[in-house]
Amino acid sequence: MTPEFRLKDISSLADVRNFDKVESEVVGVEGGKVIVVRVNDEVHALNSRCTHYGAPLKLGVVSPDARITCAWHGACFNVSTGDVEDAPASSPLNRFDVYEKDGAVYIRAEPAAIKVGHRDPDVKCAIAGPEKVVVIGGGSGTFGVVQTLRELKFKGSITVISLEPNLPLDRTKLSKALIQDPKKIELRPEEWYKAASIDMVSDEVSSVDFATKTVTTKSKKSYPYTKLVLATGGIPRHLPLPGFQDLSNIFLLRFVTDSRAIMAAVGEKNKKVVIVGSSFIGMEVGTALSRGNDVTIIDPSKAPLERVLGEEVGTIFQKNLEKSGVKFKMSAAVDKATPSPSDPTKVGAVHLKDGTVLPADLVVLGVGVRPATDFLKDNPAISLETDGSLKTDESFAVSGLGGDVFAIGDIATYPYHGPGSDHQKGAYVRIEHWDVAQNAGRRVAHTIVRSLAPSQPPKPKSFIPIFWSALGVQLRYCGNTAGGWDSLLLKGEPENVKFAAYYCKGQTVVAVATVSMDPIMAKSAVLMQRGDMPSKKEIEDGVDVLAVGWSKNK
Repeated sequence: MTPEFRLKDISSLADVRNFDKVESEVVGVEGGKVIVVRVNDEVHALNSRCTHYGAPLKLGVVSPDARITCAWHGACFNVSTGDVEDAPASSPLNRFDVYEKDGAVYIRAEPAAIKVGHRDPDVKCAIAGPEKVVVIGGGSGTFGVVQTLRELKFKGSITVISLEPNLPLDRTKLSKALIQDPKKIELRPEEWYKAASIDMVSDEVSSVDFATKTVTTKSKKSYPYTKLVLATGGIPRHLPLPGFQDLSNIFLLRFVTDSRAIMAAVGEKNKKVVIVGSSFIGMEVGTALSRGNDVTIIDPSKAPLERVLGEEVGTIFQKNLEKSGVKFKMSAAVDKATPSPSDPTKVGAVHLKDGTVLPADLVVLGVGVRPATDFLKDNPAISLETDGSLKTDESFAVSGLGGDVFAIGDIATYPYHGPGSDHQKGAYVRIEHWDVAQNAGRRVAHTIVRSLAPSQPPKPKSFIPIFWSALGVQLRYCGNTAGGWDSLLLKGEPENVKFAAYYCKGQTVVAVATVSMDPIMAKSAVLMQRGDMPSKKEIEDGVDVLAVGWSKNK
């Protein structure tokens, strides 16, 4: 019989109110903790930490649809089952029976289930049936597809074709920490894919015949499919300026191999590093390299991250990083790169159009990405958007291909139904967020399984884009400003880099960015998803987002 354990910090379940969550130590399990949640008058007990980066779920947001959303990065779990409902969590929580007895609260649980903090998804599969899913790409979206397919008991074959030099990994850590060992950030080890009967192919796709449903690679191998998922991600942009194409020690960042090359050039530190572009990649790399090196970030904008966050908020991050020694050249245009006097094959300086010369031992480019769809450019069956992306419907299916081909991640332009968009038609957007790609992959898996057995599983909910960034402080962001914003409400203590920024279009809050104000971002994301987000005027008048209740029947 499963052992029972008393909860130290809860004496009565009546003390746990609706939509509340209480963390408690488990008596008799060293270091063991659970979280007790009440939703719609039902009480649930689960592991106490998010399975993504270990955030305490007591800081999260509980909503009427029996979901708890992590305060850090928006991972979402079903409190009734512990299952993952939104990325970036990859493992579900354990759920425990909870009850009162003899004036105390107990759970039934195996000690290991409490201590380990998660359960492994059941993905083991013996392939059966004619269905063949082929996924092109090896990033976050791909992982979302393949794991969810197996979780939903899809029995067909799954083949992943990727030119990446590693298994799917947590790419967000490349720019934030310049990790060099892929094993440290792999989402799953090689053995996991084998157990799930997922065939991982290291190759590059050269063409797709949508009529015969066949994928061909550069090694001349062919892979038939019944469903195809295009998840090839983005290609970092180069600078088409003198010197940048010819000199070494000028780096892009996409793969672990790029991270290794950058760190090899840094060596024993004390290097002069020039970052071109104050994008999130540029800012994160600059932050990571600022310890022990002389870092300068160049951008034509007035402030870092201005395109997404605006000048006022971007300036907050600039001033904060300047305290750490990072230098900025804003409103600056790059002219050329010139060689080092000691080694003419390597970069030695970056020249700006105003005549400024910045000595450089190495240069990292963070000037954006383009969709990795070159292999589809001349394909007569599809028409790429002007930016090279593929237009999809709400289920991420590419139009005109019979519902059998999907595009996700950086290459997908899809209808977004969040605030600021037409709630019926949506607003077509392309979002380059790691989290969005994985959530899209999860939804494609649901669509594929539903198409094979329409009664199973239920259609997943729409999601609000979430991303995060390490900029000397932790930025959290939800929503989308592709449709523009015309005003900004800045609450908190921006002078102390502690704030919540509300981006508004008219009276609609379309995005929220926070630093050290958890769980405002997570609560805002859930409110947006439910259509309950307060208006600009309400926030101006002092409405506390964390105190906003839930509307009914949503």
